[in-house]
Amino acid sequence: MSQAVIAYIYLHALYLLFWLCSADIGLIGLAVMGQNLILNMNDHGFTVCAYNRTTSKVDHFLENEAKGTNIVGAHSVEELCAKLKRPRKIVLLVKAGAAVDAFIDQLLPFLEEGDIIIDGGNSHFPDSIRRCDELEKKGILFVGSGVSGGEEGARYGPSLMPGGHPDAWQHIKPIFQAIAAKAGDEPCCDWVGGTGAGHYVKMVHNGIEYGDMQLICEVYQIMKEGLGMSHDEMAEVFTEWNKGELDSFLIEITRDILKFKDTDGSPLVEKIRDTAGQKGTGKWTGIDSLDRGIPVTLIGEAVYARCLSALKDERVRASKILDGPKDKKYTGDKKEFLAQLGQALYASKIVSYAQGFMLMRQAAKENNWDLNNAGIALMWRGGCIIRSVFLGKIKEAYTKNPQLENLLFDPFFQEATAKAQDAWRNVIAQAVLMGIPTPALSTALNFYDGLRHEKLPANLLQAQRDYFGAHTYELLDAPGKWIHTNWTGRGGNVSASTYDA
Repeated sequence: MSQAVIAYIYLHALYLLFWLCSADIGLIGLAVMGQNLILNMNDHGFTVCAYNRTTSKVDHFLENEAKGTNIVGAHSVEELCAKLKRPRKIVLLVKAGAAVDAFIDQLLPFLEEGDIIIDGGNSHFPDSIRRCDELEKKGILFVGSGVSGGEEGARYGPSLMPGGHPDAWQHIKPIFQAIAAKAGDEPCCDWVGGTGAGHYVKMVHNGIEYGDMQLICEVYQIMKEGLGMSHDEMAEVFTEWNKGELDSFLIEITRDILKFKDTDGSPLVEKIRDTAGQKGTGKWTGIDSLDRGIPVTLIGEAVYARCLSALKDERVRASKILDGPKDKKYTGDKKEFLAQLGQALYASKIVSYAQGFMLMRQAAKENNWDLNNAGIALMWRGGCIIRSVFLGKIKEAYTKNPQLENLLFDPFFQEATAKAQDAWRNVIAQAVLMGIPTPALSTALNFYDGLRHEKLPANLLQAQRDYFGAHTYELLDAPGKWIHTNWTGRGGNVSASTYDA
């Protein structure tokens, strides 16, 4: 064999190897979110290798949505790994739980030390902590990343919340920050923190999303039942609100939903069965808040409101036998009350975010995460479902004081809640008189009032616990010293073990 032929074969082999290893990143899971993220990456100049367990979806995607792009496909996990540049970067967009672990197991035989697996699904953060620890022992870098914004966000700019092995960030940063939504010139994506932090922040984001949606729904019910407003009138109010301090994606889509007419000309929203579903992230946030002893009451009430909505048959029966106010209509100045309603919504929203950041602060302390609260507010400022102008103020608060103990302690939010509180109280009082449920609006005000009370009635509660269970209590002038009292003269002096809730 001549040297020319040998050189040709060698160069051809090098070319083939280069071609095989040409993709910047791989993505597994070709549902709508996966396809749109791939197209987004392609738009920003990155070559993506697409794979799906049902390989016919790969071919269909390449022949249709991805036609004419630089996107390449793979028909096996082995082929996917062979086509990626080192270190390999692979995004999983599959159903949370067992499916993520199954794909990780399939990938491992074809990966090398320093390769990166990114879970972009809605995984529970303890699973991300476990996966990060397990994969680190095998030399693989794991990232759990929250992805928010729905299918449109995935296509044109999502909010991305990556956290996990810190060595992975330098490799995925150029791709993630390029495809993320932008708040001005700043990408709505930054490194969140260590193992589990990315999915934890996404969980809290989703919990706040539950709260925001419930608050808006309560306002809608007050407008409809209490003020007797038409859907076009309600839509107009949301249009005006979206021009001011309530400017947000959820206010915007509520306006659009209320304006939308079915083929018969009637509002489509009123034909939708009033039973709400959930995927679990709001519930996870509520459970986690209880585990950490942080009163995230508004998200909890939002979850319970969905649970109550699911009891449709029981509510139908109850509506026929349980009494309430005879007249549900508000008789005062409608325009003035609508202004108050907007203020109540705004103040309650402030409380919801304050609670969410309280929870993240506690989780960071317990998990040794160095969370950048200003950065998180920026990540949520664009691309995600809870995006709003309001988040810019939260970013400013935490930029000014990174150690801010509570969002309500920031001067801007102190002033905003003080300004809104009279309207806030009147809205809830009128809703109670009209018999309209406001679990989220009410719990927000109750939290605010509880927080601003230097002394709460827990002293009586502690006395009750000590009376029936010898659980002990502390005195105001001797904190840290636990005492038991024989309240009846019949009990003993032996106390139960002491614990903090």
